[in-house]
Amino acid sequence: MRRGVRALEKDLEALAGRLEAHPDYRVVRRLDTLREGPALAGSTVRHAAIVDTETTGTDHAVDKVIELAVVVFEYCAATGTVGRVLGVYNGLEDPGVPIPASSTAIHGITDAMVAGQRIDDGSVASLLDGVGLVIAHNAGFDRKFLEPRLPVFASLPWACSWAEVPWSEAGIESSKLEYLAYRYGFFFEGHRAEIDCRALLEVLRRPFGESGTSALKVLLESARAPSYRLWAMGSPFESKDVLRKRGYWWEAAKRCWYGEFRSREEIEDELAWLKETVFGGKSVALELEEFDAKTRYSLRDGKREKVRT
Repeated sequence: MRRGVRALEKDLEALAGRLEAHPDYRVVRRLDTLREGPALAGSTVRHAAIVDTETTGTDHAVDKVIELAVVVFEYCAATGTVGRVLGVYNGLEDPGVPIPASSTAIHGITDAMVAGQRIDDGSVASLLDGVGLVIAHNAGFDRKFLEPRLPVFASLPWACSWAEVPWSEAGIESSKLEYLAYRYGFFFEGHRAEIDCRALLEVLRRPFGESGTSALKVLLESARAPSYRLWAMGSPFESKDVLRKRGYWWEAAKRCWYGEFRSREEIEDELAWLKETVFGGKSVALELEEFDAKTRYSLRDGKREKVRT
């Protein structure tokens, strides 16, 4: 019987190969969660963790984590080569309140599934021992939920494969994980934490465009660099539309618009634009925050300084 199954799989793969060879067809395979990367050795081998959460909602101030998955893997810091999976944790947690139907519709987790369950803090901390980087596909979401619940995450550097990898430069129009998987030739049943982690790992091991390097290598380079948040303090009310169009965000607590930037050169150009377009040619003092991988995406402030337009 087993030989019959193997023969069928071989026949199906041969058919898929014939379709792939034709320019009018694209074959998308199911993600192989048992696929192993190569065993790595050398002084530049590091450990990283991919994390994903499912929650009761989207507001980190009131909503709760109900599922956490952590997939720890080895990689080469010099080349971005992805190696073996070293450990996996997947746990559910009872939030103490009913899970909204709108959330269950997304991830399929019900009140009955989480009843009496709790994420094992000790197991998570043990798995993260030796990890030098935490990766999430929306770190701005996951980090804000995880740090209050599991403080071990606060001391680790983070990277975001959604925000820090310029997928459009590789000819990929969307950075949604399901679409990235499709473009790399595989599919998976998403919106549960562990399978999302494994899908992201597969995406990160793949080549980034025609660069010859992995998507992980691109992410590592971004994670090592600082990023900046420029606060347009005192901007006139009538400038709100032009700031929004420019890509600025409104921070209600500070009642201020801010923009996100990746280099000092961008900041210099932006200060000139703000002076001319927003502040009517006047030189004004603004606030600049600098973030690194340990503070980026967290609720903590960055290193602050004053700059002038």
